[in-house]
Amino acid sequence: MNRNDVTEKIIATKVSKGIQWADVARKVGLSKEWTTAACLGQMTLNNEQAKVLGEIFGLSEEEQKWLQVVPYKGSLPTQVPSDPLIYRWYEIVNVYGTTIKELIHEEFGDGIMSAIDFSMDITREPDPKGDRVSVVLSGKFLPYKSY
Repeated sequence: MNRNDVTEKIIATKVSKGIQWADVARKVGLSKEWTTAACLGQMTLNNEQAKVLGEIFGLSEEEQKWLQVVPYKGSLPTQVPSDPLIYRWYEIVNVYGTTIKELIHEEFGDGIMSAIDFSMDITREPDPKGDRVSVVLSGKFLPYKSY
């Protein structure tokens, strides 16, 4: 057994029981974005959070322990993703990445936006021309230091 086996069991149970990620997140007590990432094997859960997921997805004690192991982060199987939705994010970074970098450096200086001290919010925006996806990313600015 490994972390991938537990992730596959979570996904299979979600599908078979018709579970929604937002409902899982409410029970865990964290955002649907972070909770979904954790269920998909990208975050480390504490014992209490793992027990909640254990109850929801019927996980054994051993499987719950795997949820508490620091994962190898990065879930894409190829350099350029082939899934159309994920590819569009790749496209956004290809087209706007240098603009984002330029504007962050102009506003904040030389540094990076943290993906550790980070939050994300995904919501639906109703629109008569077709609903829109709103994604807000918020990361702490970490300046490079001189030494």
